[in-house]
Amino acid sequence: MTSTGSSRRCSRTALAPIDGRIIVSGTLGHPRLHLRLTDSTNDRARALASAGAPHGTLVTASAQTAGRGRQGRRWSAPPGRSLLMSLVLRNPPPLLPLIAAVAVCDVAGEDYRVKWPNDIVLPGASGLAKLAGILTEGRPQEGWAVLGVGLNVAVRLEELPAELRATAATLGESPAATESVLARLLPALGRRLAEPTEALLDAYRTRDALLGREIEWAAHSTEGRVGHGRAEGIDGEGRLVVALDGGGHTSLDAGEVHLRSS
Repeated sequence: MTSTGSSRRCSRTALAPIDGRIIVSGTLGHPRLHLRLTDSTNDRARALASAGAPHGTLVTASAQTAGRGRQGRRWSAPPGRSLLMSLVLRNPPPLLPLIAAVAVCDVAGEDYRVKWPNDIVLPGASGLAKLAGILTEGRPQEGWAVLGVGLNVAVRLEELPAELRATAATLGESPAATESVLARLLPALGRRLAEPTEALLDAYRTRDALLGREIEWAAHSTEGRVGHGRAEGIDGEGRLVVALDGGGHTSLDAGEVHLRSS
């Protein structure tokens, strides 16, 4: 496996060699480890975090063999056409998935929205087409998290597996634009990480793809039960508030939500 990295380096505390390269500490996005091919950028970033990599360490790849999203789903991305990245964050905030989703929307453009909790979608007549997914993993007891982002920069929808074409979106850029998207996303993340919680929640609410929509979710997966209701936005802790069909409300703090089938 061959690795190529950013030419910009910092001269701070060095870590152990990874794939034959020494990585050193720096700011958000530095140091950077870029791989032509890897199993999962999140897995690489988690290994680096466990080894003591500093806040802001970035892992990117041109292609993945085992990319994944939430709920263990596979993340499919044609080589060289998506931004595949994972950041090591020390002392991460509790609303990290929401923060990252808003930052991706900042870069993607005004037409894009967030499908709770952290899918970036393009609303259309046929539903919500997914542009990007976010996966956060970590060890709270050790004070770190890994933020993974997969974003379709130059994906041609006809190249995706048939079952994904109708539900995917792309920025429609050239493969060369991946680096410029990354260059805009890192400072966007930095700004959103630094802003007050209320400002972040307000920004999320203006991009809420589910607000007012009829939704369903797995209420008790072991029993095969499905909950139904109308999404009414998020509360102060980032939970999805739902008006239940039978009356009353509930708040979802995790799980997978779908638009209700007609």
